[in-house]
Amino acid sequence: MCSVAGFNVMTAKQYAELGGCYLLAIAAGYLAQQINLPLPWMIGPLVITALLNLAVVPVDVPVRTRPIGQMIVAAQVGLYFTADAALAIYSHGVAIVGVACLTIIFSFVISFLLRKLTGSDRVTALLSSIPGGPVEMGNLAIRYGGDPGPVVFAQTLRISAIVLLIPAALYYLLHTPVADRVLLSAAADPVGILVLSVGAALTSSLFYKLRINSPFFLGALAFSCIATSTSLLPVSPFPHAVVGFAQVLLGTWLGSTFRRELFRNAGRMIVAIFFTSSLLILLCAGVALGVASMSDMNWRVLVLGAAPGSVTEMALTAQYLHEDVALITAFHLVRIFMILPNIPWVLALVHRRALRESRRHTCGE
Repeated sequence: MCSVAGFNVMTAKQYAELGGCYLLAIAAGYLAQQINLPLPWMIGPLVITALLNLAVVPVDVPVRTRPIGQMIVAAQVGLYFTADAALAIYSHGVAIVGVACLTIIFSFVISFLLRKLTGSDRVTALLSSIPGGPVEMGNLAIRYGGDPGPVVFAQTLRISAIVLLIPAALYYLLHTPVADRVLLSAAADPVGILVLSVGAALTSSLFYKLRINSPFFLGALAFSCIATSTSLLPVSPFPHAVVGFAQVLLGTWLGSTFRRELFRNAGRMIVAIFFTSSLLILLCAGVALGVASMSDMNWRVLVLGAAPGSVTEMALTAQYLHEDVALITAFHLVRIFMILPNIPWVLALVHRRALRESRRHTCGE
């Protein structure tokens, strides 16, 4: 099993295992690149780490590695938020909000179905179904009396499925050669890269201190967006190797969350999560295609924007497929800002209702 470690002190054996895991992840990323898989440096590490986790040996992948990858990706994504991009986002505001609302509604319906299929409590079912980060949703499950194991697995499974399936489907449908795609046209500048790195790290730290949800992605994104749109600071895109490094960190961490004991002890729950996650992905894709048929928006942008995955992985996918990164990121950010501020009070209501039902059941006995 590859379990997820937090800030605990690691032993020399764990460091050696982690180093071997990353070497395998890099090799898998290189192999994925050679066979022209989309997002090779994330998909390769994700697959090999999951296989290592489930079938071979346990390796602790520190959870702190994900924020590093998030900051790199967010800082890079923010460079796309020019004044023209902001106007495009504003002009599509109705579609962005509408898609987010439908995704949230679908998530509540899916949570009801998951609860019926598994008998899980309301908090666990809801947090397993509504799009959000594995770490954020897992922490909320602990706070409101849910089971964090299935929640983290459901969130990771859905993100992993989207990363594995949607880029590949769009890539092979588009038949766009890899060499034709570039992440950003601007030449790398050491001073600009340093400013971007330091600013993203400091802003992310500030967001973390302020206890803002998803601080490492949103903090780095906020700094990069402001610096790009105002031109007040000289910022420059990271080299491709740095973005590849971020993909390795993200893919390895995602793969490490597939825990052997969860598959062994919760077979019925796993099958139900597979089914409901697939259903949510299909429903969101259907909404995207429906909106595309009624508007002038690019259907590929809508599919990526409506996908119920993590904004980090979807931003990377948009970059790789050379789609409108700013617009796709805007879809996910609007959904995040609709979900994260409201999910705590929704969970509090759900938790109180569950407690009342439990008391009535106890009194009835």
